[in-house]
Amino acid sequence: MTKLVDPTFAEAASNFMPDPQWLNATGNGVTVAMIDSGVDAAHPDLVGRICEEVGAKIEGSRVTFLPVEDGDLAGHGTACAGIITQLAPDAKIASIRVLGASGSGDAQVFLAGLEYAVKQRYKIINLSLGTTKPQFFAPLHDLLDRAYQAGCIVIAAANNLPQPSFPSIFSSSLISVVKSEERDPLKFGFHYGEVIELTAPGVSIRTPWLGGGYRTLTGNSFACPHITGLLARLVETHPELTPFQAKSALHAIARLNSE
Repeated sequence: MTKLVDPTFAEAASNFMPDPQWLNATGNGVTVAMIDSGVDAAHPDLVGRICEEVGAKIEGSRVTFLPVEDGDLAGHGTACAGIITQLAPDAKIASIRVLGASGSGDAQVFLAGLEYAVKQRYKIINLSLGTTKPQFFAPLHDLLDRAYQAGCIVIAAANNLPQPSFPSIFSSSLISVVKSEERDPLKFGFHYGEVIELTAPGVSIRTPWLGGGYRTLTGNSFACPHITGLLARLVETHPELTPFQAKSALHAIARLNSE
């Protein structure tokens, strides 16, 4: 008879606990790829923290990414980047702009942005966006598998509407997040076996916004970068961390939170 699951391996994975030094880490030496609407690099909370800014250029069916200087077109990316740097102030942000001024965009461009980040082998990739179009299920699934095999840790926000979105439901190859009313970012939850496994603060979150200002926002988009910021600390402490180990570490920390 074939043994499908090794209980000792499963137990070891669920009990993986990182060195507690990660709590004092700041994300130093870690770069997070933000696939979003861009980032306002001039915002006081983000000055000096943006290491790359590229935007999508569409030529027929071809999407390329070129340097841009007009920052964030919608504010959404700035808000998410600010949450990451609040938790990991020394982390760098690579902004990969795929959304327009309305905060929406083409799913094919989103796919190209994710592929760009994977090809650059960014260790951590934040996806506070997704698509509900079924024709992108397969190509996104394949690309997320490539990301996993390349060692990229991908964190994706669930859809705010009661409808599954991709890639957040691909729980085997990424870390998916939904908002909670918890205020302490260290007290996130992990619900093994759920489609969206992690919960993190995402209600009435104060974030930076365009023009040097701030807004108080609610949504799964803003829960996602809370986990991304904590992962930047973990990766600073454990640079060799694989996507599987990252999820195992989050599971172990969440279990500790619940005890």
